[in-house]
Amino acid sequence: MSVVDTAPSSRARPGRSWLFAIGLVLVGVNVAVALLSLVWLPYDPSSTAGGRLEAPSLLHWAGTDRLGRDLFAQMMIGARIALVVGTGAVTIGAGIGVTLGVVSAFATQLLDDALAAAFDILIAFPTLLLAMLVVAASDTASLWSAILALGVALSAIVARLTRILAKRVLRLDYITAARTSGTSWPAIVRKHVLPNIWPTLLVNFALQFGLAVIAEASLSYLGLGAPPPNASWGRLLQEAQGTVYTAPFGAIAPGLALLVLVIGINLLADGLRDIGDPTRRGLP
Repeated sequence: MSVVDTAPSSRARPGRSWLFAIGLVLVGVNVAVALLSLVWLPYDPSSTAGGRLEAPSLLHWAGTDRLGRDLFAQMMIGARIALVVGTGAVTIGAGIGVTLGVVSAFATQLLDDALAAAFDILIAFPTLLLAMLVVAASDTASLWSAILALGVALSAIVARLTRILAKRVLRLDYITAARTSGTSWPAIVRKHVLPNIWPTLLVNFALQFGLAVIAEASLSYLGLGAPPPNASWGRLLQEAQGTVYTAPFGAIAPGLALLVLVIGINLLADGLRDIGDPTRRGLP
């Protein structure tokens, strides 16, 4: 009689639980700061009453920028913009992508091949480049045009993943039994397909959220994101590049905030993947 040693799996779980908890804390702090910015800011973000390029102090926790504006107040607004952009882009991308992916999985061979080719072509374009093209096609750069652009750019990735997962579910025996018993296609999608693919899609949505946050910061850095007075982290980085040697904290602070949020989201995604896939819970 052999005994299976499960000690490595048991030892691995606490480490992964801690990583998930750290990600939850990092994202939670950003959410709390974003919500707090709706009701309280330490200073008016447009006020130039502070001294120019002041170092962090008790009066200005993150210092001031080249115009004398409080940097911490602007970063609080930047946290709000990052979460709004991430949530909006993922919602649009999920709505378009899941719909097209399910349609492709149920479509005829010709339509399925056409949609699959379209997904691959869109995915071949870098997300940031595709978002830049969508923003450039609009009249003016704005926060909502950036959200729409990122949502459209991310939808192809979601659609391709949804198509693959849905076609895998449709091959299962109980799906065949449901189809032969006369169950309608919408009922199969609602009762069988979506519940089976949702855990994997949720992990992908978390990863897409982090990608959308980085892409929005890049668009704002290039002047294609949220225009002033919206204090996007990308715009703060762009404004601080001219004084990075004389006042480096102006670039370090928003860059660090962006890094912390993306790391937290990635850790959350890893945790969600372990929760959705029981076979991975014991992996280191």
